[in-house]
Amino acid sequence: METFWITTVAALWGAGAGLLIPRAAYRLSVPADMPWRTVCPAGHPVGGIADGWLGWARCASGDLYGPRTPLLAVVSAGICTALAAGVGARPELLVWLLLSPAAVLLAVVDFAAHRLPDVLTLPLAVAAVVLLGVVALLPGAGGSWTSALLGSLTLGVFYFVFFLISQGLGFGDVKLALVLGAVLGWYGWPFVLVGTFAGYLFGALYGIGMMLAGRADRSSRIPFGPFLLTGTLAGMLLGACTS
Repeated sequence: METFWITTVAALWGAGAGLLIPRAAYRLSVPADMPWRTVCPAGHPVGGIADGWLGWARCASGDLYGPRTPLLAVVSAGICTALAAGVGARPELLVWLLLSPAAVLLAVVDFAAHRLPDVLTLPLAVAAVVLLGVVALLPGAGGSWTSALLGSLTLGVFYFVFFLISQGLGFGDVKLALVLGAVLGWYGWPFVLVGTFAGYLFGALYGIGMMLAGRADRSSRIPFGPFLLTGTLAGMLLGACTS
């Protein structure tokens, strides 16, 4: 019964948070050398709660734009439900539920504009480390803050080196690695390896699928962020279930 209520609350949280993502996703989905969008496709100023950053992407004429709101709500709810089912009543679940909608937002922006904005990645890295440090002090915590911190630093350095020697990785992925290393490192080094490998595997499968469909070639760049995030989710669930 406890698991039922935890997953239900997590699903409702995820769905509600997902409803707030579309406007931010639309505004942030621009090339790196352009400012954030301030008007809708019809030219109306983007308004709404939180200075026009949160909520449905709907212009003054009533037309919807940007990513599909129901889809984002379903995806966010699904991720939060899966985490709640895997982690259970451990205190780190609160951290995962807070980070998950932001991770969905990052994935959407990367798919749309091939960028991972600093305004999201860097605060998330700080939030992950700080919140996990607080959670580590609570009874029943299922991980280690020390390994989370070391995981963040190690994966960040690894991605930075890979960024220097590879053209397939963006610097936004390096900053994202600070977040991924923290949440995977919470459960231990084996899950840092598993989550990282899974992310690259998912990205490679997507790239192969795109080439087979004739929509990309070997020189095409794909957004790695969504697949790194998906691999991290797989590693987190495995870590939660085995810890």
